[in-house]
Amino acid sequence: IFARGRIEPPGTGRIGEAFIDSLRAKTDKSVGFYPVNYPADTEIVQGANDMSRHIQYMASNCPNTRLVLGGYSLGAAVTDVVLGVPSPAFGYTNPLPLGMNDHVAAVALFGNGTRSVLGPVSALSPLYGAKTIDLCTDLDPICSGNLDDPIGNWASHLQPAYIDSGLVDQAASFVAARL
Repeated sequence: IFARGRIEPPGTGRIGEAFIDSLRAKTDKSVGFYPVNYPADTEIVQGANDMSRHIQYMASNCPNTRLVLGGYSLGAAVTDVVLGVPSPAFGYTNPLPLGMNDHVAAVALFGNGTRSVLGPVSALSPLYGAKTIDLCTDLDPICSGNLDDPIGNWASHLQPAYIDSGLVDQAASFVAARL
């Protein structure tokens, strides 16, 4: 279940596609995917409601399926809300009920701006800490806190920086080991 980054067209986005392809190459398990349905402009809460709804649907209808959650940039913030907000708030109307963490095998986050403000998702929700890989390129101004030259470092936040650096492949290895 992957939430694409801001302004990417509907689907899983470039990082989501690369992540799914890499994960499929690292496991003999069947890997399906669900792209979070949201406008991917500023609607974090709308994405969080959809992600949470799909997690609950899968847990109810396919209880033996091991779920992998993920997101890039704005999509990482969507995932943070789902995993870190335990009750309805500010339009987030569909929080995960207790026990959903048992259905989640792993979480992969890329370019997560929330981490520079609140810390990694493992600090937000200890239930997912050991299951989570939260990756940020060294110069990414969104997640690294490196604001010395945010405009000059912008390329460090874009999809090729994560794909070409091997961070997407690193996340796939982390997740494959938990399936």
